Amino acid sequence: MRLIYVVLALLILGAGSAGYVFWQQRQAEAVLSGFAVANGRIEVERVAVATKFPGRVAAIRVSEGDYVTAGSVVAEMDVAELQAELAEAQANERQAQEGIGKAEAEVGVREADLRLAEIELGRATTLQQKNAGPAAEVDRRRAQRDVARAALRGAHASVADAKAAANAAAARVLRLEAVIADMTLTAPTDGRVEYRLVKPGEVLAAGGQVATLLDLADVHMVVFFPTAVAGRVGLGSEARIVLDAAPEFVIPARVSFVAAEAQFTPKFVETRTERDKLTYRIKVEIERDILVAYRDYVKAGLTGNAYLRVAPDAVWPDFLASRLPPLPNGTVEGAVGGDAGQ
Repeated sequence: MRLIYVVLALLILGAGSAGYVFWQQRQAEAVLSGFAVANGRIEVERVAVATKFPGRVAAIRVSEGDYVTAGSVVAEMDVAELQAELAEAQANERQAQEGIGKAEAEVGVREADLRLAEIELGRATTLQQKNAGPAAEVDRRRAQRDVARAALRGAHASVADAKAAANAAAARVLRLEAVIADMTLTAPTDGRVEYRLVKPGEVLAAGGQVATLLDLADVHMVVFFPTAVAGRVGLGSEARIVLDAAPEFVIPARVSFVAAEAQFTPKFVETRTERDKLTYRIKVEIERDILVAYRDYVKAGLTGNAYLRVAPDAVWPDFLASRLPPLPNGTVEGAVGGDAGQ
């Protein structure tokens, strides 16, 4: 008899617990009316630091985990051979400039020859008209004048050739200087060094990567929603992110991307119902000022939930009010934008 009472008590307790869980679920659904939730993981945009030209790695100036700013030196390639080529190109440029001077001096000589030939032709013509000189002398002087003209045209062409050679030499100098500058590999953006991929002394082909950076200003969570939700979400819609590692904090975010085509849900994403096979990929981006303030805490791969507001008039519930941890300098989270959209 006592056993029957125990079983009945357990059944009543189980039914009460199930009813309480069901009531909690209904309450949560009522609170989240006008919102949608899905789980995902934090992704950070990766940026590759690669060499534009083939060469040997001379030095790596960063370590994994270092924070670098845009333009700071990440690695240096060996430029000894390029420096020798640059010195040769500079010498060729100086020689080409001297060639211009010689060609211009030759033009002066040819101009003087032409003036003399024209004077002598004039004299021979005058004497022939007075029957004091033979006609053959006039023909000879005219031919000399024509030769002088042709020589002058050739001298002008030589000046143009010398200037073209000087321009080509100067362009080669500029190209080598640009190549040498590109052999110093700098960070294209602010970020944290994720991996050092090579060591000094290794030879890389053009496009070879030396390191990868995490762009801490481009952090987002990728989630997947069915058509019923994706069709009501617009770019710029408000969102919230709650990470599994820190559920006490709520990170304000915005929808920055909605896929134009549906796709099958990845296996690592849990959907509410089994029928939600085809979903739309949505990217929820964390605001830049928050990322800058909390850059030391940004980590890729953290899992959590993203909450999207799909009804324009829906009011964020209290448990989804923006709550950020204290800043590293000890100030409160309100200094980083506060709770936009409440």
